[in-house]
Amino acid sequence: MLEVEKGRVVTAVSRILESVLVPLCASALLIVLLTMASARAQAPLFETFAVPAGSAPHDVAPAPDGTVWYTAQAQGAVGRLDPRTGTADTVSLGAGSAPHGVIVGPDGAAWITDSGQNAIVRVDPKTRAVTRFPLPKDRPNANLNTAVFDKRGHLWFTGQSGIYGELDPARASMRVFDAPRGPGPYGICVSPDGSLYFASLAGSYLGRIDPASGAAQVIEPPTPNQGARRVWADSKGRIWVSEWSAGKVGAFDPATHQWREWRLPGHDPHAYAIFVDDRDIVWLSEWSANALVRFDARAERFEVITLPRPHANVRQMMGRPGEVWLSESGTDHLLRYRPGAADTNRK
Repeated sequence: MLEVEKGRVVTAVSRILESVLVPLCASALLIVLLTMASARAQAPLFETFAVPAGSAPHDVAPAPDGTVWYTAQAQGAVGRLDPRTGTADTVSLGAGSAPHGVIVGPDGAAWITDSGQNAIVRVDPKTRAVTRFPLPKDRPNANLNTAVFDKRGHLWFTGQSGIYGELDPARASMRVFDAPRGPGPYGICVSPDGSLYFASLAGSYLGRIDPASGAAQVIEPPTPNQGARRVWADSKGRIWVSEWSAGKVGAFDPATHQWREWRLPGHDPHAYAIFVDDRDIVWLSEWSANALVRFDARAERFEVITLPRPHANVRQMMGRPGEVWLSESGTDHLLRYRPGAADTNRK
């Protein structure tokens, strides 16, 4: 009789434990699965590439062959990263060099605005040979900033001391012009129809260059003293401007001569670099939040993506289809962000 009662008690206790433990195990399993799914959804959005310590990479330029050029401003050199191996090598640009901007020309070479040497510098991608195109002697200390090639293969550049200019590489001839309002010319871009625009940081305006005469027309943004810093054209010919002092992104439409502006999210934002990708998504580096900011102009929606290291100081961004490249001048790293992968994570 005692054995029968004992058996009943064991059976009852087993059923109680089963009714408690099964849901607990199921809950634990669900938590594990949700954690794994969350980890996948929150996978790192950035790929990080270290460059030699002390480089202070200022600008970055992806090349058609898959490599990425960057200016090692603190070392008077230009670097070239191979993302496939993560290795970077550098080319010294000469005594006194302090390179600012770098772009890849139609010839596949790296073209650099070197404020230290007051010259435009070309680095051959195969031989690494360095060729200098100095500014005229009556244009010293131009504080060269950024460059872009027009549709004729001429290189246009800016200098913060108050100049902009044109280099014809085939003839090695150069023209330099005084900018309206003096100091300030910073970012520069070419639109799909071949028009040239530059931003004046100190002058707080957008300038349009007549390539024939070299004269610049001042186009006033709606916000005074906004600190127009860098510019980029989208596929429709609209000119996008990062407004450093105002913490806004602006868009000028040459077809209608109309402006629109949007303030970036957060407290006291400062928009530095700007890049418009092949889908007309606008990307900005925001210094106050230490973030990459994505702006969908169609939806008028911002997304703020925190950078992986503090004090990144991203001064320039460029890209190619499916990739946005950033230079962390404050941490000696380059970053690759793949919008497509991030969009998948958001689903």
